[in-house]
This record gives sequence, structure tokens and C-alpha cells, in this order.
Amino acid sequence: MKIILLGPPGAGKGTQAEILTEKLKIPQISTGDILRAAVKAGTPVGLQAKAYMDAGDLVPDDVIIGVVKERLTEKDCEKGYIFDGMPRTIAQAEALDAQNVQIDAVLSIEVPDEIIITRLGGRRTCPECGMIYHTQTKKPSKDGICDACGAGLIIRKDDETETIKNRLETYHKETAPLIDYYRAQGKLKDVGGEYNIASQTAEVFKVLGL
Repeated sequence: MKIILLGPPGAGKGTQAEILTEKLKIPQISTGDILRAAVKAGTPVGLQAKAYMDAGDLVPDDVIIGVVKERLTEKDCEKGYIFDGMPRTIAQAEALDAQNVQIDAVLSIEVPDEIIITRLGGRRTCPECGMIYHTQTKKPSKDGICDACGAGLIIRKDDETETIKNRLETYHKETAPLIDYYRAQGKLKDVGGEYNIASQTAEVFKVLGL
């Protein structure tokens, strides 16, 4: 099964992608993870993307398409994949269609902006091991300290309030039009985004017929 997950940052796409990956035994293709890995490694594409990501802006389509196209050639994608955060623009969707990338279903997870700001603004990240915590829903045992490795937690640039607002503005302008794009293709399935994880997963399974 080949799936796209749509929705604003913080809607739960990554969580549901992980659950679907385990359920369907297919990989999660997260351009955010791929690009962050490139930034950390200091690769040319990582350096190119870093300025855009730090400002909460979209990474240019040509960079994204190149990364994704390379990823889909790997063996674990032979039986399907889950796109988390890709495509982000109509141009990217058209590029995927032009390259005959087959999509079976597009899940649209929508959450009000004010809930997104609360969710993302409470994130705390370990700069050493990558563990993610939250000031309300997933607190570390010791305030400000990673349970896994003992490093001090930080607020990532893209989890700061102004950056979140910029990301949401960008989402509504650039990515939300994909809802109508895929609805016109008959592939869109709406999923509520304000549920807890278990309820959201149950709805995802239901609309996919799992």
C-alpha cells in the first residue's frame, strides 16, 4: 500500500506513519527526517536546506524531489511506502504523478491552528540522541534533562512560537491546496486530528479498511 499523510505540522502524521509502518511492514518516508539527517551530516543538500528549515519555510521542490526519488529506489520500498510530509506543494504532487509514483490513498489529518501551537510549543528535544519530550504530555523524569542520555533538552528553532506560526501560514498557503487536488483524484480520506492517538489510529485503520 502506498499512502500520503497530509496535515499541518503537529497534526500527528509522524505518529500515525510509525503505527502504519509497523502494521503494514512498509517504510515511512519522512522528508523532514531525511533533510534533518543531511543537515546534521553537513552534506551539500543539508546546508542548502538548513536556512529554509530554520526560518520555518519550505525547502525548494527540486531539493525535495531529488531526495525522495533517491529514497524510493531502496529495496525496502518495493512493497509500498508511507509519505509523511511529502508532497508539500501542488508542484511536488504533479512531479510525483509525472514520475509515475503510485498512490493508493491520501489521508488528510486536520487540526485547528491554536491546538498546533500548543502541541509544538511544548516540545523539548535532546540534541544528543534525538529523543523528544513535551512539557504537558511527555515530561522527562528530571526537568530539562533527557532520560535516555542525560543531555540538557533544548527548544528547536522550528518549535519556537514565531516559527510555528510561520510554518502554519506556509502550510495553509502551499500545502492545504493538496486536499482538493487529491479529492479530485478520488484518493482523499478525511481523518479527525483532535483525537488522542488511539482514537486517531482507529479512524485511520477504518478509512484504509485495515
